[in-house]
Amino acid sequence: MIKKILLSFLLVFFITACSTTPKDSADSTGTGSTSSTSDVSSEGEGTLTETEGTGVVPGSQEDLIVNVGDRVYFDYDSSELDADAQELLQDQVAWLKQYSGVGVIIEGHCDERGTREYNLALGEKRAQSVKNYLISLGISSHRVSTISYGKERPAVVGSNDGAWAQNRRSVTIVN
Repeated sequence: MIKKILLSFLLVFFITACSTTPKDSADSTGTGSTSSTSDVSSEGEGTLTETEGTGVVPGSQEDLIVNVGDRVYFDYDSSELDADAQELLQDQVAWLKQYSGVGVIIEGHCDERGTREYNLALGEKRAQSVKNYLISLGISSHRVSTISYGKERPAVVGSNDGAWAQNRRSVTIVN
């Protein structure tokens, strides 16, 4: 009985914590673009215009998702970064250089096929692959950490090619 009450309380807490309130602040205006990083050191510039008036806090997880993207997808049983993944990670590097005080956690995920142990190891390889690529492009290693969830946290529930493809991923989480 106590567990149910605590679980209900935690659920209400998380739902409340996830709600957003619009902010009237001038910190979301800017003149930069996703393809230009030359103005990122100037105050007020480099903030992406897609966040104007949306209440997205610059340098936040939501900012990363809206302006860059937070997911890289992998082929079956692979931790290799394809051209699309490398392009997205290059954009993440530009974003991380713009927000030099931000650290990230790279989560490695797998589809449901394979053992728990195998998928935890593969998820770690995927997360490390992303981390190593970010480091090779100039992001300090102390700003990037990794964790593997294997098949424990699927993005999509299902036992088909579409679901499996969406679950073979890494997710960049702003720390």
